[in-house]
Amino acid sequence: MGRIFGLFLVLLSYNAIAQKTVFGKVKKEELAEKVYAKDTSASAVVIFKKAKTTFTYYEENGFVSATDFEIKIKIYKKEGFLWGNFDIPYYVGYENLNDEYVDIISAYTYNLEGNEVIKEKVVNQSKFKKVINEFWAKRTITFPNVKEGSIIELKYRLKSENISILPDFQFQYNIPVDYAEYVSEIPEFYLYKGMVRGYVKPEMTYDIEPTSQSFNSKVDKTSVGKVMRFNQIVTKYTAKDIPALKDEEYVNSIQNYYGKIEHELEVIRYPDQEPKQISTTWENVAQSIYQDERFGKELKETSYFMDDLKLLLKKDFSTRDKINAVFSFVKSKMNWDERYGYYTKKGVAKAYQEKVGNVAEINFILLSMLKMAGIEAYPVLISTRENGLALFPNKSIFNSVIVNAFDGQESLLLDATDKNSEVNILPIRDLNWKGRVIKEDGSSSEIDLMPKLNSKELINIIAQINPDGQVEGKIRQQYFDYNAYLYRDKYNGLVKESLVDRLEKKYSEIEVADYEVQNNFELSKPIIENYTFTSNNSVEVIGDKMYASPFLFFALDKNPFKQEVREYPVDFVFPHQDKYIISLTIPEGYSLETLPNPKSVSMPDGLANFKYNISSNEKAIQLTCTIDINSAVIGSEYYEALKGFFKELVNKQTEKIVLKKG
Repeated sequence: MGRIFGLFLVLLSYNAIAQKTVFGKVKKEELAEKVYAKDTSASAVVIFKKAKTTFTYYEENGFVSATDFEIKIKIYKKEGFLWGNFDIPYYVGYENLNDEYVDIISAYTYNLEGNEVIKEKVVNQSKFKKVINEFWAKRTITFPNVKEGSIIELKYRLKSENISILPDFQFQYNIPVDYAEYVSEIPEFYLYKGMVRGYVKPEMTYDIEPTSQSFNSKVDKTSVGKVMRFNQIVTKYTAKDIPALKDEEYVNSIQNYYGKIEHELEVIRYPDQEPKQISTTWENVAQSIYQDERFGKELKETSYFMDDLKLLLKKDFSTRDKINAVFSFVKSKMNWDERYGYYTKKGVAKAYQEKVGNVAEINFILLSMLKMAGIEAYPVLISTRENGLALFPNKSIFNSVIVNAFDGQESLLLDATDKNSEVNILPIRDLNWKGRVIKEDGSSSEIDLMPKLNSKELINIIAQINPDGQVEGKIRQQYFDYNAYLYRDKYNGLVKESLVDRLEKKYSEIEVADYEVQNNFELSKPIIENYTFTSNNSVEVIGDKMYASPFLFFALDKNPFKQEVREYPVDFVFPHQDKYIISLTIPEGYSLETLPNPKSVSMPDGLANFKYNISSNEKAIQLTCTIDINSAVIGSEYYEALKGFFKELVNKQTEKIVLKKG
């Protein structure tokens, strides 16, 4: 009886899932739901997402893949309305294949009006094609009348002649997913490597089934129907109750960590033929890219800049002098059109003449000029932070190119598309794990893009606490390396009033006067801000006592790491050091009653540390605090330690000195 009852429950559960995952059927009960029971904070939920990849044989083209997607989403809150605009990216950068194609089969919005289910179709005018760059385009579907309670449904097909990879199937988002299912039916002639990314592992089943396909064949100019019989490998992935993966502080792109399934073709094994290994190598990628005229040929063009190069170089220049001179010249002359890519669009000569180019054109000009100046230099393929990680050999994942040069002492990275970048100070968008140095002979090597040295911020405060609790004084802030880059990137060009307003809002509405900034455009020097300030809320006066953090308004009062568990790495972008040197004069008529104790805290493996030293005399309190984050990226296995480190840091920075009157 128990077994029968257990089987009955399993069947009930299966039937419930099956009913919910039927496309085109929306019940009143679903529309009437006000909140998602499994996660009441959810603004929307994916009720189901399903996809199925199949192969069709054409005599002229061979097998072509098509993947049919179905997705059904329930909207609960206004924050979920953004799901009413659905983007479908597809690849259009093939050289010898037709572009991928997206066919919108069905798209509807469902709403409950009174006791009636109203179904509205997405009209053609709400289906847009947009070119992202020379490699990617997207279809955008805008669903009508999306509101709290709506359900949207979408069915579409993605066709591709490129069978070396299959479309990614993403089954995790920043909203929960009730059910996800991906099925592939692959002819036995092709063996794919299936890779599950992220932290949710779906269940997988595998089977081999006989099948057949009819196709037309031309025989003596006559079309003859034929049938091909073969086995197909059927693989099914399923996952249920997938939690939302929510963005937290310090993550480069949450897209890198969502659960997804990827497939790469490994082997082709046609009947009566030796199996052919297909998996792309980095050498294949390098050779293929160099062979394209928009890459290899463009790097050989030099005549357009030779006159300018001769004027740049001096006889007594060292190798590093040459690199600096060429780099500064290209940054000054060229303007980035904000287009990515590792192929040129209009060509380096025309871009040079017009002083405007895409990433490839500007950095190819830099690379060619360096090589003509006698510098060893190579192109580096990268994937920018928003583009994702290049995890296996595949040229379509890369979307940008920078330069690797050698000065005889060290390896240097340069990107001339950003006016504020320096040698080994890349634009933030470039700081994404690893790049790939490629050479004309087809060899390639991995190169670390992440900075190694700590970028410093030095804060000097000389202030006095007045008898009424007001604090006034002078501040000198110095920003080095990436901190200086960020300042220039955000604030260069702003008028003085805006810079003052920024400080007053950032630091608890202090009043700032006598503001000046130095070295805005002298990239080799640190940014220096000098200003005086007055603060009326840094000291708490209770009776005859004053309470204040010696950090004043610079104190970190909240731990940025709040989650119990974090599955993805913490990305600080670059290693950094914050150093505070603070002198606080005690007001007349007050004496020091309580002074915090010095403290030193370190994370395992030297990943982070802080040192807090404080002392006093009758007139003043002296504080020196140094905080070092020694790695740009800290793995999730250190999350508990990092969370504890910041807890100690917050506790120490908010700890009060106590002054007593009399």
